[in-house]
Amino acid sequence: MATAPGITEKYIEETLAHEQTSLWGDAWRRLRRNRLALVSTVFLTLLTLVAIIAQFWTPYSYYAQGLGPIYQSPTAQHWLGLDQSGRDILSRLMLGAQVSLKVGIGTQLVVIVVGVIVGLVAGFYRGFLDTIISTVINIFYGIPDLLVALTLVLLLGRSLAIIIFAIAFTQWMNMARLVRGQTLALREREFVEAARSGGAKASKIIFRHILPNALGPLIVQATIGIPMAILFEAFLSFLGLGVPPPTPSWGAMAADGFHAIRISPTSSWRRRSRSR
Repeated sequence: MATAPGITEKYIEETLAHEQTSLWGDAWRRLRRNRLALVSTVFLTLLTLVAIIAQFWTPYSYYAQGLGPIYQSPTAQHWLGLDQSGRDILSRLMLGAQVSLKVGIGTQLVVIVVGVIVGLVAGFYRGFLDTIISTVINIFYGIPDLLVALTLVLLLGRSLAIIIFAIAFTQWMNMARLVRGQTLALREREFVEAARSGGAKASKIIFRHILPNALGPLIVQATIGIPMAILFEAFLSFLGLGVPPPTPSWGAMAADGFHAIRISPTSSWRRRSRSR
């Protein structure tokens, strides 16, 4: 295809460079304006630090049992006490951060791949294809997330990979809808029209012109999505359908603590008073 009058390759490159100059600056501004995304960023930073520390050091082994009386209250040796098997809660909490981080990041990677591809296709090509994709997204929105995740875990098993897949299966629609909206807006911008008039292929326009300029909202959405996935996994573990033991999970630990409180709400307090 011949280049349109007045449209040169140099002009296209200069226009694209101008649009992408403030790409990360725009992402950071969006992050600061969104309080939920900012809180999520702080939470993820702290979680990452704990996970890194746990990789090299924990007070005790997470599976070591019989370290003391069961449900022992916090002491100088066990800062958060012991659980129903005499395991150190702080050590398991630190290792649980690694599991949570794996679930959160793994889920968002799947969500980004699926959501970005679906959103780009729907927003760029529009028409009948966009109608079909939008209908599928709306159908998924109408199905309860927890019901879908529980069904997948029950049918496919409780491995970490299955849990990540099950959670991502309930969250990809948000990313797809966001990317679709960004694509619809960006496909009409001057630099995209310039590239189209210059004979650029659809794939080049999508991945070189549209996607890079949609990264700002995408990063914010992914930042919010990671803690949401972590909470989802914790809830599955609380119901007994999360990461299988003895791997520590925050949801499973919360379920154990809840069970202990139901049986004897003051057992650890009485044990602590007797030790004095």
